[in-house]
Amino acid sequence: MPVGSSPSPNSSACGKKFCPSFTAGRPPMTEANKSSAPLKTSAFKIPGEGSSLVISVVTMLVLLGLWTLTTAMGWIKPLFLPSPQAVFTQFYEYITGAANDKPLWEHLVASVLRVFGAFLLASLVAIPVGIAMGMSRFWRGIFDPPIELYRPLPPLAYLPLIIIWFGIDELPKVLLIFLSCFAPLAMAARSGMRSASQEQMNAAYSMGASYTQLIRHVVLPAALPEILVGMRVAIGFGWSTLVAAEMVAANVGLGQMVLNASNFLRTDIVVMGIIVIGVVAYGFDLLMRAVERRLVPWKGKM
Repeated sequence: MPVGSSPSPNSSACGKKFCPSFTAGRPPMTEANKSSAPLKTSAFKIPGEGSSLVISVVTMLVLLGLWTLTTAMGWIKPLFLPSPQAVFTQFYEYITGAANDKPLWEHLVASVLRVFGAFLLASLVAIPVGIAMGMSRFWRGIFDPPIELYRPLPPLAYLPLIIIWFGIDELPKVLLIFLSCFAPLAMAARSGMRSASQEQMNAAYSMGASYTQLIRHVVLPAALPEILVGMRVAIGFGWSTLVAAEMVAANVGLGQMVLNASNFLRTDIVVMGIIVIGVVAYGFDLLMRAVERRLVPWKGKM
């Protein structure tokens, strides 16, 4: 150390050993960082900052009003667009068990178990695969071609093949949702592994980090935001594939309920089922947002 120079705060705290607190996700707060951080009292705000709850509520009320007005005035026949009252009546009958079908909670539980089970399995498999693809060109060369080959295909394209291979039991339903979730999870994990900047990795190496410590304390925290975004996208794909999955000889489930009602032109039940699927899927997305805020709070709350 040159004569007259003061010791670095990092060197005094960590010495020659790598300090895990210096990560790609949460850099240490210094006076320079504090001075460069945007002030809440500033007249200039971050784009998109602030709550949009009021706007969302007003939007939903306007859409509900337009729906009510359209059906009340008879502009669209009930066969094509049932009234909100008719949809609510079906919802009440399915909740109370008065409908000529299984109660709504049975359909809901069956669909949630299928989607969440397939999503969990896809996360356990696809995220490590994506991490391996991001870290090694060998694994990228193995997994990238098949993933890119089937990723653009709609689930209905390979549904007949899945039925031929695995029959019409519960496995093909879960497998179809699994495949719809797998690709976005793997691609998000692969892309996230490239999020750590070269300067951050060089800084970690200069502080004595090993390759394992670099991956654990720098690369993975930097990849976590993109992985969580990929999980949000994947759970949406899972719910969008539900109706196709429950076409495979299902006797219970929200998708099966919608398909069965469409065969009898019961548009009120179809719309009710679509609304329930949308609300449940939105609830899953809100849950993923809460997890994202908990695990990566430094990435904002948008």
